[in-house]
Amino acid sequence: MHQLRARFSALPATSRGILLMMLTVFLFTILDATAKYLLQHYGVVQVVWARYAGQTLMVGLLVLPQVPGVFRTRNLGTHVIRSSFQFGATILFFSSLMVIGLAEATAIMDVNPVLVTLGAALFLGEKLGPRRLFGVMAALVGALIIIRPGTGVFSPAALLPLAAAVFYSGYALMTRKLGHNESVWTSLMYTAMVGTVVSSVAVMFSWEPIALMHLPAYLLVGASGALAQLCMIRAFTLAEAGAIAPFSYVGLLFATLWGWLFFAELPDIWTGIGGLVIVAAGLYVWHRETQAARRDRQQ
Repeated sequence: MHQLRARFSALPATSRGILLMMLTVFLFTILDATAKYLLQHYGVVQVVWARYAGQTLMVGLLVLPQVPGVFRTRNLGTHVIRSSFQFGATILFFSSLMVIGLAEATAIMDVNPVLVTLGAALFLGEKLGPRRLFGVMAALVGALIIIRPGTGVFSPAALLPLAAAVFYSGYALMTRKLGHNESVWTSLMYTAMVGTVVSSVAVMFSWEPIALMHLPAYLLVGASGALAQLCMIRAFTLAEAGAIAPFSYVGLLFATLWGWLFFAELPDIWTGIGGLVIVAAGLYVWHRETQAARRDRQQ
């Protein structure tokens, strides 16, 4: 373990950021796969509660020496709205896992980076040229290929991860609005607490006793979600967002693997095509944004 840590530390910062981003994606897909398993036995609100309660516990222990300073903020309203967007994304995505495949839901959810680009132009005044707009439209076409409205295979449940992507984009835009003026630990703590409070109230009306055999899965949901958030924060402190963002699409491969191994799910050819279109569109938009950022730095 010591040698592995030493080798990791010897890598360039960008390489470490990329590896941590891939670990982040791996942990998030573990979270999703474990949630899908639990959703076969428990209600969606209870599983969402486990995800946020676990994050609150782990983050709370880490920031304990910073209490009460970590709770001080001038942006309480923004934090609540931002956290509510993420909570909405979580409950919508978990709900979709009850009825559609893991890879299918993940592929549709992957439209969120281009939705962020569109939202930044509409609400934050960022530039949106015709090429980036083409990337946004291409990603939505990819989602439509998977969802296939108007066909016999269409399921309204396929709209749930698309709605989750919209909510997550709102979360990302509110994060941009907060900017660098807020501590990442403060943001992380408020996100966890809002989700925990809302789900704790809701779960009182639908709580089901947890079977002993399912307890490890509940613990894994909480731990994997919290560790994924922490790895993502560390990744973005080591490398620029433009360098590590493309590697988030590795999650589609992990989701396909977990769906096949644990749920005997294999995505059909149209899900594969739609997923490739979404990934290609996302990478294209990322490329355009990276070029724009580089030009701005040179001016």
